Amino acid sequence: MAEKQVDVITLDIIKDSLLAAGEEIFTAIARTSKSPIIYECLDFASGLTDDKGNLITQGNGCAGFLGMLSSMVKEVIRKWADTGRLKEGDIIIINDPYGGGGSHIQDVGVVMPIFVEGEIFCYVADKCHWSEMGGKDPGYSLNATEIYQEGLQMPCVKLFNEGVLNEDIADIIRANVRYPDLSIGDMWAGVSGLRTGEKRILELCAKYGKDTVRAAINRLLQSSAEYSRKQVEKIPDGVYRAEDVMDKDVHGNGPFHVQVAVTVKGDRMTVDFTGTDKQTAGPINLALAGLHSAIRSVFLACTDPEQNVNDGVFEPLEIIAEEGSLFNAIRPAPVSCYYESMQVALDLVWQAMAPVVKKGQLTAGHFLTVGAYTMNGIHAVTGQPFVNCGPTLGGWGAGCDRDGDSCQFCTGDGETFNIPVEILESKFGIKITEYALHTDNTGAGEFRGGYGLILGHEALNDDMDFGGAYGRHERPAWGFAGGHPGSTNGFDFIRLDGTYDGPYGSGNRIPMKKGDIVRMVTGTGGGYGNPLARDPARVAMDVKNEYITLEDAREIYGVEVDPATFAVVGATQARKDFQAAQA
Repeated sequence: MAEKQVDVITLDIIKDSLLAAGEEIFTAIARTSKSPIIYECLDFASGLTDDKGNLITQGNGCAGFLGMLSSMVKEVIRKWADTGRLKEGDIIIINDPYGGGGSHIQDVGVVMPIFVEGEIFCYVADKCHWSEMGGKDPGYSLNATEIYQEGLQMPCVKLFNEGVLNEDIADIIRANVRYPDLSIGDMWAGVSGLRTGEKRILELCAKYGKDTVRAAINRLLQSSAEYSRKQVEKIPDGVYRAEDVMDKDVHGNGPFHVQVAVTVKGDRMTVDFTGTDKQTAGPINLALAGLHSAIRSVFLACTDPEQNVNDGVFEPLEIIAEEGSLFNAIRPAPVSCYYESMQVALDLVWQAMAPVVKKGQLTAGHFLTVGAYTMNGIHAVTGQPFVNCGPTLGGWGAGCDRDGDSCQFCTGDGETFNIPVEILESKFGIKITEYALHTDNTGAGEFRGGYGLILGHEALNDDMDFGGAYGRHERPAWGFAGGHPGSTNGFDFIRLDGTYDGPYGSGNRIPMKKGDIVRMVTGTGGGYGNPLARDPARVAMDVKNEYITLEDAREIYGVEVDPATFAVVGATQARKDFQAAQA
């Protein structure tokens, strides 16, 4: 049947309504969840796909989920819809990283078909980080050696049958997690998002007719693909390569060689990770669907990051990775810290393309790590057990015309937020001893890298545990065009007796006693351009703001600053020589 012809204005109104529905789904989840990592951090994503599983719109907290909704829906179609077993009111739950999930077990997805006039019209899906999914450690295991240690796996099973909750699945969840109220609460938040999306789609189809809405969806996907191909065509044809070394895993395996070849030919881009090291026993492995999400993010950065996100946008993109490698792991490799390999894969493409795309489009390297940590114990006031999971802020790389952003989440976290001090202390019964910029003399450049974070948690009870996974602990963020590298990430302990322990890049269930302080310390982003070219007034302001010292100003930037007035009073010989060479 020929596609219905509809005027462009109507199609655009429907398109905007679809985008609004995606945002409303997102808001519904944030306002109904029980875990701070969801309602404060916004560590989740939600959206709509067409009846084939192609993403239409996505309300996004985590940029790292940019592709995982599609992979979940396509697994639901393969297992349930194609076999005729998907009914109106069914909801599928899925967190299997190797079966459409793409990330780790704690990211739980739910998918619901939306029926219009007796047939599947589209799907609504969301994926949220639950605070607890069982496994050998609270929160999640940072030293697992196989996926079976990481928690309860739900391989695309029915949570609802024709609108009725499958109580057996809910009972299995309750029996396998340490904090069932949190996990079941987060489950219902996901369901609320699905029902919000269903309501809006049914309203649209009732108002305009399903054929008109479908025509708008098809136009959205087609026009996005056409626009995206034009953006790729602006990049010069060629093969652009980068290679790097990834930190050792928690078991001491590695370091790992990683590499990429990005081929741009006409309106197509192929990203090939062939040659990257094999998967490892530590939980830094990445499933293929997760790799696709990572590369989608940097693809947007290389083309147009402001366009509306749907699967049409990524039609010109092909991704290749050898099966069994770090970036395309196979079961039963552990994946709790998948995000570290995900970030490295993204950063490789970033390094390869930074010299190629339009100047200013990509910055120098950023601190890269999610900086995920987990802390558990007994609440000092309520006496109830708790688990505190969250990401950590850090420094971004400088651009060709601006300093790097300070204390932002990494590319994988995207539009997420930190958990406020008041929430951390009240929910988890700990004391925040420090929440400050991590300033040092790294990341220098004509434009300097953004600063990292120091976040201190003091245990107010004995027998607390802390675990963290911080990539770029051994190798800092890279500078660009003469800019200096940034600094590294990690965590350390200041014990009650005054002894210092650390720094560490990773560790699992490290004991803490009452009065012990753990500090998460993240790095500075890379600098852009030679530090001797930095505006002296900017250098003086950094000294005044206590970002750098007088000695740093002189030795790194070649600027003499008056310690009393913070006025620029001269230049070193190195700076004069540099300026003469540039004249």
